[in-house]
Amino acid sequence: MNRNVSLRHLRCFVAVAEAGSFTVAASRLFLTQSSLTATIQQFEEAVGLKLFDRTTRHVAMTHEAERFKAEADRILSQFDNAIGDLEAFSQGRQGRIRVAAAASVIEHFLADAMSAFRQAYPNISVSMRDAPAQLVESKLLTGEIDFAITSRHKGLDELAYTPLFSDRYGVVCAHDHPLARVRRRLRWSDLDPREFIGFSADTGISTFLRGLEPARHLFDALQDEVSSTTSLSPLLRIGGRYAILPALSANTRDFSEFAFRELVQPGLEREICLITRRLRSLSPSSEKFLEFLQRTIAGKALPPGVSVLGERPAGRAARGRDTARKPARTARAAATRPAR
Repeated sequence: MNRNVSLRHLRCFVAVAEAGSFTVAASRLFLTQSSLTATIQQFEEAVGLKLFDRTTRHVAMTHEAERFKAEADRILSQFDNAIGDLEAFSQGRQGRIRVAAAASVIEHFLADAMSAFRQAYPNISVSMRDAPAQLVESKLLTGEIDFAITSRHKGLDELAYTPLFSDRYGVVCAHDHPLARVRRRLRWSDLDPREFIGFSADTGISTFLRGLEPARHLFDALQDEVSSTTSLSPLLRIGGRYAILPALSANTRDFSEFAFRELVQPGLEREICLITRRLRSLSPSSEKFLEFLQRTIAGKALPPGVSVLGERPAGRAARGRDTARKPARTARAAATRPAR
């Protein structure tokens, strides 16, 4: 942004754009009309563009201004939300946290962490979303959420990824499926592509598996796919089919009636990360919430195949260990580990 443009210019621009009148906008901003007009003129001179077409009765945005309006709204909203959260927290331990997470993470960890957090900080509201991995990264970049706890999708340079725990991949199927009755350890070569139910390309599970040799033959002949674990369980109940899930997802209520068998030769695992915007500090409210999450993870009995990584899932950790630039390292390392 031009250094001569301030939030005052943006607020005045938005007010005029929404009112369609300098007189009405000036009244809403408690400014004189001459002062508002001068501010808009300064803005236009600073950016080198005409922002409004003026007539004696109406003021309309130019094409360039219409394109910029949404961005101005977003900047002002982010600023107002950040200041409001900081002021409320400092005055009355109030605030707002917006977090996105994988459904399995919500069930195993975040629900309990949120319950304990709400008892300690009843005036801090928490908005929790179960969003596809593809959307999580974009929502972080636009400021729609404060942080996320899920697997890496694209590994964007603008984001920091701090590993919290890992879980191994395996087959989920009915207990009477032949794969569930194999007595030795289950291998990728045992899997019949014709019975496989995959995940759509916008999910973290699919992104991870499609790029790895052991699973590639399953997707080459893929016939059926789902977009979430919620829609997967009804298909598995029909029988004769299987899917591949990480251990944490396989140990949720949706799959309690199914068998889970870890896959070996090679054994693959994913990392669940705390994802934040690079070089952006988390709010005090978010930092507090992550402290409760740390305690919850430390006090939980983890399902087989799930391992805690690192020591502290808090905002400062995201500025310490950052794996965003090495999205493929975990997959390669896990694939070469001996089967356990």
